[in-house]
Amino acid sequence: MDFTFTEEQQAAVEAAKAVFAGVAPDGVPSPALTPGAVADDFDRALWAKLADADLLSLLLDARHGGAGLDAIALCLVLRESAKVLARVPLLESTAAAVAVQTYGGEELKSDLLARAGRGEVVLTVAANGRTGHDGAELAVTARPEGDAWVLDGIQTAVPWAQNADFVLVPALSTDSGRSVLALVPRVQEGALLAEQISTTGERLGELRLDSVRIPARDVIDADGAWEWLRDLLATGTCALALGLGEGVLGMTSEYTSKREQFGFPVATFQAVAVQAADRYIDLRAMEATLWQAAWRISAGAGGALPASGDVAVAKIWASEGVRRVVQTAQHLHGGFGADTDYPLHRYHAWAKHLELSLGPAAAHEETLGDLLAAHLLG
Repeated sequence: MDFTFTEEQQAAVEAAKAVFAGVAPDGVPSPALTPGAVADDFDRALWAKLADADLLSLLLDARHGGAGLDAIALCLVLRESAKVLARVPLLESTAAAVAVQTYGGEELKSDLLARAGRGEVVLTVAANGRTGHDGAELAVTARPEGDAWVLDGIQTAVPWAQNADFVLVPALSTDSGRSVLALVPRVQEGALLAEQISTTGERLGELRLDSVRIPARDVIDADGAWEWLRDLLATGTCALALGLGEGVLGMTSEYTSKREQFGFPVATFQAVAVQAADRYIDLRAMEATLWQAAWRISAGAGGALPASGDVAVAKIWASEGVRRVVQTAQHLHGGFGADTDYPLHRYHAWAKHLELSLGPAAAHEETLGDLLAAHLLG
């Protein structure tokens, strides 16, 4: 395995840095200052800039107007987006589009992908299920009926659902007993979208499906499609956690190098340096496990364990690491970290959302244990 990034991947990072350079984290709507949802929509101006820079089509094939890059490139761009708290559905829309490209039918691909790559169509994914604890594919049933599928169930905490054009919904087929993916329009007979609010203050959606009919061409019935998409979403979320953590540690380093106590910068105190060093180690572990998982997904490479094992390891480090980084940052900033005139409290709210999205490390350790038990290592 070689973690050296290709020229194309590095070019994507440079393009992302140029776009996100115009985003001011202290201008991101604060959940501490705004009752209810912080905004009615995501950052459409930034979305348009991402489209103009061809960053929404990174993973699409050339025939759909894309660059044909891989999950590593997406994670590199997501890492940069999280450093500035970019309010865009970059992960969800890209992941959904790539799932359609990889597993969908030709008619659906021709109708959807080029428009998604240009930012004209926004996609999201219902990945949290009904409770956030059970598999999302168990929250909705799908039964074939003529030239359509009929969906029933509830998906909760769907990111950007209030503004996306389509929600890619995993469901359990009553016919085959395996997972399918249905592309559900935001406005559809039998579909009801209720508002929920994240710790970031952003709007989420509870999607209730009551005998919703979806044309067969808009349903992906390929074996392994949902499992692949779930791993990609989890790995992308780990990339967001890494970028956010790196941004926070950079802020902490800058603050402690300027803040003086007893005539010396507090960064020179051993207790401060040790805590910052521990968090640096967390970030490097988050980075190594992220690239391992992204490489397995991108290359389709085999291993002693399935790729889901590498994803579980990345989630263990990301969910705990991002929490430790922001907690240490708050501690080292003192009362200044809770000042709503300073952007750190926004990062703390976003970190909590990412931690909750990833789930507890103990659950991923259990998953990893089950995989180790099922795959004897030589």
